[in-house]
Amino acid sequence: TDDDTFSNVFCENSKKLIDVHLFALAAKYYSLSNLGVCTPLEDVLEALRRDSQGTTGIKTDEFMNNKKSHEVQVMSELVDKIANYCGIKQVIDIGSGKGYLSSFLSMQYNLKVYGIDSSNTTTNGAHERNRKLKKHWRAYQSRARANAESQRLEKANDRPVQSEINCKAINEKLLNKTSSLQRRDQVAIQDLVPSCGFTEIAASETSKQTEIDLMDRTQSDESKLSEEVLAFLNVLPADAVEVFSSSQCNCRKLCEEEKVQRKMASLKAKASKSSESNLYFPLTSCITAETELSDIITDLEDCMLVGLHTCGNLAANTLRIFTAKPEIKAVCSVGCCYHLLSEQFENEEDCPEEVWGFPMCQYLKDKGWCCGRNARMSACLALERVAVGQMLPTESLFYRAVLQVIIEEIYGVTKSDRHVGKTFSKSSSFIDYVRKSLKKLELDDSKLPDSCIMDYYEKYKHRMNELEAFNMLKVVLAPCIEVLILLDRLCYLKEQDNIAWSGLVKLFDPVKSPRCYAVIALKNQSCC
Repeated sequence: TDDDTFSNVFCENSKKLIDVHLFALAAKYYSLSNLGVCTPLEDVLEALRRDSQGTTGIKTDEFMNNKKSHEVQVMSELVDKIANYCGIKQVIDIGSGKGYLSSFLSMQYNLKVYGIDSSNTTTNGAHERNRKLKKHWRAYQSRARANAESQRLEKANDRPVQSEINCKAINEKLLNKTSSLQRRDQVAIQDLVPSCGFTEIAASETSKQTEIDLMDRTQSDESKLSEEVLAFLNVLPADAVEVFSSSQCNCRKLCEEEKVQRKMASLKAKASKSSESNLYFPLTSCITAETELSDIITDLEDCMLVGLHTCGNLAANTLRIFTAKPEIKAVCSVGCCYHLLSEQFENEEDCPEEVWGFPMCQYLKDKGWCCGRNARMSACLALERVAVGQMLPTESLFYRAVLQVIIEEIYGVTKSDRHVGKTFSKSSSFIDYVRKSLKKLELDDSKLPDSCIMDYYEKYKHRMNELEAFNMLKVVLAPCIEVLILLDRLCYLKEQDNIAWSGLVKLFDPVKSPRCYAVIALKNQSCC
């Protein structure tokens, strides 16, 4: 059996590691990528695909870093597909932070998004980012559509004869459609048809409804394009286009009709602009398993929950809220910060009323399963990054390890609620690191001379390689601990009666985004 294969990894008596190679093979065997329990993202997207209008791709890297851009692009496409599948337009982003995912879902996919974060400072930052994004979003859209149209024209140039025939046919249709326009306007329209200008304008908020109505009457690209041109003319000022006819009566009548149409378009544009005053709605609230979303969101309707790197217990609570609330039709949650999870059996404390982050499923609860903080810390490590040469920060880990020895032996402190944080990157030497850390821990560093600090450094310096090897073993084991936490969440969903489908899906490139697995679930068809 598999257990027999890996039975010689540790010494039966001392429980010490005796076969490193076998240890690495066992860790790989029990990793999520090897167990075959994940659903490929391509299969999920294909299953969710319905006849929906495609959207012009916006390059998120223009206003996000590479990691966040990758995450938002991939996850937003999936969320949009799920929302369309369930027939919902409202999305609630739990732990939304600065609103990277929320604002993109709203702007790119026209979803109504509420972003909820526990930090008021973060929410205020989201409001400010929201304001800046709104200011520049149309420019991003226009540029993306221009690029898309440029690519289309390049393909068309590969077929010059067919392209010329198509353009001629389109222009003839435009001539028929715009017979009331002066000849100079006809020429202007014909000149502009092959360009990307009308594609951009027709996709703007002021003419979206017009475009939808027109598409109901025609399916041909040529007819659609000619209608887009007319939609563009409708939003021009009333005196921007002159009309002519053999009959002065028809001229006056058409002028009046166009004025009415332009006035309506102008009103729609103003209404659209008003509705865009918020790209999404950032809210501040602390989410727990008992949170009533209707108390936070007054116009709560059928919706789905999303979370991009929800921290610690928040990922578990997101799933609990999803299963408990009938109006929530789907969930897509990517968790992180496993070390911040609360564990029911970690401290052997009897707290029956507590809602724990781990375990969630009844199977592991019955087993009394516990990971422990060290294991959960290991689960946060990034094996794929190490595999491509992004080595562990051995020196900073060594500094931290020696610091712990110092505060235990000199100050008698074994546990503290305070954190050292990213002191290493701000320190010029080990002495500087220790003194800055002690201040953060509110410990008096005056009784600790530099010579004493350096004595500790020299005492343990020869063990730095040992520390590096130990941390490499933790990295190798990391996927096994992560799979335990993720499968616990999946099993919790499988235990629920109202879930139609649930699965684990690898969304991201693990080198770019190490916490790359999403827990996804949809309610029963009667719910969606």
